[in-house]
Amino acid sequence: MNLSAPAPALDHLRIRELVDVLVEPCADAWDNAGTLPADILRRFADEGLFGAFVPTEFGGLGLSTAELGKIAEELGRGSMSLVSALTVHSMCTASILRWGTDEQKARWLPRLAKGEILGAFALTEPNIGSDARNVEAALVDQGDHYILTGSKKWITGGLFASVLLVFAQAGGQPTAVLVPTDSPGVTVTPIEGMLGFRAATATSIRFDGVVVPKSSQIAPTGMGFSHVVNSTLDLGRFLIACGSTGLIRACTEAAVAYARERKQFGTILFDHQLIREMIANMVTRYKAARALCERAAQLRDAGDPGMIGETTVAKYYASTAASQSANDCLQIHGANGAGPGMPIQRYFRDARMTEIIEGSNQIQQLVISQGAVFEFRKRKAKAR
Repeated sequence: MNLSAPAPALDHLRIRELVDVLVEPCADAWDNAGTLPADILRRFADEGLFGAFVPTEFGGLGLSTAELGKIAEELGRGSMSLVSALTVHSMCTASILRWGTDEQKARWLPRLAKGEILGAFALTEPNIGSDARNVEAALVDQGDHYILTGSKKWITGGLFASVLLVFAQAGGQPTAVLVPTDSPGVTVTPIEGMLGFRAATATSIRFDGVVVPKSSQIAPTGMGFSHVVNSTLDLGRFLIACGSTGLIRACTEAAVAYARERKQFGTILFDHQLIREMIANMVTRYKAARALCERAAQLRDAGDPGMIGETTVAKYYASTAASQSANDCLQIHGANGAGPGMPIQRYFRDARMTEIIEGSNQIQQLVISQGAVFEFRKRKAKAR
């Protein structure tokens, strides 16, 4: 592959090539360093990754959700940290695209689409976890601007983001605003020693009397949760589901390769029935997760309201399946997988994180079960 040649149009096949050459050989080193190198982010920005789904009128590629999902899967095969960086950037960008004013779109979208600047999603707080309706950060009305105070935690990409989509209470109503990270009063601190997604750089962020012009508000006051958060998290769950599917594939590829090379008790591991059972389960999980993601993408592209339910199912299944497959992959590798020099322990740690981010699996179960009340109602027999 000639990486210096003019790049073809971005699609999942191009991302597959880049992952093979630029990501897989380095992902463990990024994980150990706890950061994504600036030149890698720049390279993927130049390819158009960060504006993949943004309409061409704003400088993006205008790709379908289906193609975006395939791209996220390829990235997940190489590095879930890259998937996480793409996810939070896309959540910020999508919110501006859907809910922003014409002025906000003109100001932010072209630069975000080209990756000249990156965005992040600042919702979670130390005391509220998944209780997004009750964020404690506050916006105090000062006429033509707000004063923002409060703190956020576990914010992916805070160190490389130039703009944050921040959720806070304005007069007791959940409200979304755009806050540049170089604003006076914004302090971003990295969180070291994370279990997974280490290279994506989780951060704590404090807002100490930050002046936020009212022109930076996304959607009307009070719609921060009901509209902006809900639609944005749905995109985040979709990307994590697709990335998790790629992670399942990475685990399966590693398990198959190792089982066909490693001898135990005089026999190739692959010839042991129990090993084959684990690999068969991994293959099945991958294909099932991929099918669920493809179905969710199809509904998103069609604008079908059922997309939210299908995306939730895809995220719940794919993340659970990733954890199960990473566990089986580690079991097949034994101590060799738990030690340094192989990516298995990174797969294991990253897979566990997929069950927590963008809404824990318990939250997904609540949403899925509530949907079952309508989708799986027993039909009454018609009177003859």
